[in-house]
Amino acid sequence: MRKSMNRRCSAVTGADFEWSDLRYLLTVARSGSLTAAARQMGVEHSTVSRRITALETALGAKLFDRRTGGLLLTPQGERLMAAAEGMEALALSAQGEIAGADLGVSGTVRIGAPDGFGTVFLAPRLGAFSRQHPALEIQLLAMPRLISLSKREADIAISLSRPKEGRLHARKLTDYRLGLYAAVAYLETHGPIESRAALGRHPFIGYIDDLIYAPELDYVPLVARELKPRIKSSNLVAQMEATRAGAGVCVLPCFMGDAMPDLVPVLRGEVSLTRTFYLVTHTDMRDLARVRAAADFIASEVGQARARFLGAP
Repeated sequence: MRKSMNRRCSAVTGADFEWSDLRYLLTVARSGSLTAAARQMGVEHSTVSRRITALETALGAKLFDRRTGGLLLTPQGERLMAAAEGMEALALSAQGEIAGADLGVSGTVRIGAPDGFGTVFLAPRLGAFSRQHPALEIQLLAMPRLISLSKREADIAISLSRPKEGRLHARKLTDYRLGLYAAVAYLETHGPIESRAALGRHPFIGYIDDLIYAPELDYVPLVARELKPRIKSSNLVAQMEATRAGAGVCVLPCFMGDAMPDLVPVLRGEVSLTRTFYLVTHTDMRDLARVRAAADFIASEVGQARARFLGAP
């Protein structure tokens, strides 16, 4: 083993190898392009390119293949990536242990969440969390797509399912219910909706089929098989706003629909769906003070609002 390692590293000397260049390798590999990596690291595109070239020269190995869709790790790059991630994990572990409580919670924490949860529930509560930790910068990604913790797109992700692979840790936050909603003004104009069969006579609002990013969101067939949404959006908040404006009927989480005084539930006793929110962190990051504080805050806020997530009877 030692001879094999010596052969692989024969081109590397202490003067040639810059350990800091491994940060560039990690960021480029996770983002898929030099431009995205430069943006994440706050440096010029040319700096990232130069550091990757220097790393390849020092190691005497090609680390990335340039493809039309971006950069992909070569087999040599994948081996180095594994080693670099191990070093990153050690550094993060040391930071978590040494940056003691006496220094307080500081730095930056990025939270990725579905657009409905992030915008309607979490965003209004972040002010209180910020006041608790004035040295902490909080970044919220409230987006209708999956957030990759393995690519370090965020430190914490709110997910609709437990991760099945990767070095990730998940804990259940809460179940939440969804139901049909329509605007009060809409029902006053078009009359009450008294059965599933009647839904076909009303405009339905839903997701764009090929942009449904999680199977848990494909719930229109569960409401009524013949339903064909006339208005579609990849964004749940946009769907809610269209419903509030009287465009038709929509499936919404109860924690969103019940909070809007101009919306009322439709067929609540007949149409009810249940889904689950999970809080996911990367194993390497979960013990960092800033990540732990944010995760505990989110779990506490969700716990206090559990009745809101489950909806009114």
